[in-house]
Amino acid sequence: MTSRANRLQPAADLARERQESAMQRLAEQQQRLAKAEQQLTELRRYREEYADTQGGVSVSALLNRRQFVERIDQVIAQQINEVTRQQRQLEHVRGQWRDAHAREQALGSVIGRYREQERKSEERREQAEIDERMQYRRPMRGLS
Repeated sequence: MTSRANRLQPAADLARERQESAMQRLAEQQQRLAKAEQQLTELRRYREEYADTQGGVSVSALLNRRQFVERIDQVIAQQINEVTRQQRQLEHVRGQWRDAHAREQALGSVIGRYREQERKSEERREQAEIDERMQYRRPMRGLS
């Protein structure tokens, strides 16, 4: 007969695989967020550099410059939304990882308790066998 710990081992293995998969997704999402934040930083820096440059003094040149800065501002606003979306996604994926990690830890703890109970039970059984053998080995007094 297989022990309770051994019967639970496939579930623990599956929980470990799910936790590792969730950890991988978490790392990938952290990278996506970092990339989105980096792009936002670059856009903001580019806007500052472009806004600070001196262009032509004609009215059309000033209008073109203003329109271009407005387009950059729109792209920055879109990128802010993307960063926010990536942050929300990161929190979601982090929650999935926490859940998977907790399940893996709980199963590991249960299996550990079962293995400890099985070990103690085996020790008691062995001690009972030793005690029984020792009882038969003692010389019987009073028969001589």
